Amino acid sequence: MNLFSADLFRNFGLGFMAGAVILGAATIDQWGGQLESPAQAASPLEAPAPASDFVIERFEDAE
Repeated sequence: MNLFSADLFRNFGLGFMAGAVILGAATIDQWGGQLESPAQAASPLEAPAPASDFVIERFEDAE
């Protein structure tokens, strides 16, 4: 058998097909009509308002 003979490619093709069938049979229970459930948007996070004593003044205004 030569390295690139037709038998080699046929055997690789048959192995690929058999592997695809085995993989499909192993995961058939996970198949569904829908790929993934729709995403649910999270509610926006509301940041608390800064306290009135926490005020950053400009350096020129602080004098």
